[in-house]
Amino acid sequence: MNTVLVTGGAGFIGGNFVRGAVAAGWTVINLDALTYAGNLDTLAGLDASGRHRFVHGDIGDAALVASLLTGHRPQAIINFAAESHVDRSIDGPAAFVQTNVVGTLALLECARDHWRGLPEAERAAFRFLHVSTDEVYGSLGDTGRFTETTPYAPNSPYSASKAASDHLVRAFHHTYGLPVLTTNCSNNYGPFQFPEKLIPLMIAKALAGEPLPVYGDGANVRDWLYVEDHCEAIRTVLARGRVGEVYNVGGDAERRNIDVVHAICALLDARRPREDGKPRAAQITFVKDRPGHDRRYAIDSSKLKQELGWRPTVSFEHGMARTVDWYLANQAWVNRVLDGSYRMERLGQ
Repeated sequence: MNTVLVTGGAGFIGGNFVRGAVAAGWTVINLDALTYAGNLDTLAGLDASGRHRFVHGDIGDAALVASLLTGHRPQAIINFAAESHVDRSIDGPAAFVQTNVVGTLALLECARDHWRGLPEAERAAFRFLHVSTDEVYGSLGDTGRFTETTPYAPNSPYSASKAASDHLVRAFHHTYGLPVLTTNCSNNYGPFQFPEKLIPLMIAKALAGEPLPVYGDGANVRDWLYVEDHCEAIRTVLARGRVGEVYNVGGDAERRNIDVVHAICALLDARRPREDGKPRAAQITFVKDRPGHDRRYAIDSSKLKQELGWRPTVSFEHGMARTVDWYLANQAWVNRVLDGSYRMERLGQ
C-alpha cells in the first residue's frame, strides 16, 4: 500500500492504525468528523512526516469523499468511522443509525463509483475494508465461540447498526462487485481509548478515588484484544485477505469484567499506591446492570490464523500493564478529554 483513505482515523482504533501505517511508510488521508471521541491529540506529530493529511469531514459527505478519492487515488479505503459505545446507543440510537448505516452506505456508493472509473490494474488492486465488531453475533452461553458463519443476532442499537453496515458491505460486493473485506473484532484496549469504555474509565476513576462501577454481578465475559494486534490483523487482511470474505479477530483472552477491574486495581496499586495504603479493589461497587447486557462474547480467529498467518502477540497481562503505564504517563491527554463533554458519568440506564 502506498496511499490509503482511513475514515474515523482520529478515534481509538483508527488513530492507532494511522500511527502504525505512517510509521510503516504509508501515506494516509485521514477523514474524521471529530465527534466527541475523535481526538487530534492522538495524531500529534504525524503531519511532520509528510505522509499524513487530516481532513475534517463526515463519511456521509459524498462530494468531499469523492474529491478525496479523485485527488489522492488511494489503493484502499479502511472504514473505522462509527459510533461505538453501547450505553450511548441506548440513550440515542438515531445517531448510531445515521453514522453506522446511512454514513456507511454513502461511503460505499462513493467507493463503488470511484472504483468503476479506475484503470483495470488499479481497479483490480483496490480494496474496501470495513471494520466491525463481534457484538453483531449477539450473546453466547458458557461455551462456544463466534465464527464467521455465526448467525447475526444483535441485541443493542449499537450492534444492530453495525450489523446493518456489515450487510450493506456484503451487498455491495455481491451486487456491484466492489472488492470488499470485513473484519469483526473482539473488545479492544490500549493507548488513546476514550474513557467511557471499561478499562480507561476504571483507570481514571481509580486514580480519582471514585467508586469503580461494575455492572450487574461483574460476570459478563469479553475476549480482550490489544489494539496493536488488531491493527496488525487489519494490515494482514488488507494485504492477503480473499475479496468478499469476513475475518474474525480475537485476542484469545476471555476475562470476566470483574477480573479485568481487579487486574487494573492491582497494577495501579503496584505503580501508584493510594495515600491511605488501601487497595483500590476497595473502590469496586456493583451497580444496576445495563439494559440488554450481553453475557458473553468469544471469538474464533482460526480462519485468520490458518489462511493468513496472523495471531495475537500481546498477552492480556502484558497488554494491561502497557495500557496502565500509558495512561499513567499520559494524564494530560486524559485530562483534555475529560475537560470536554464527558465527565465519567453513567450513560445508558
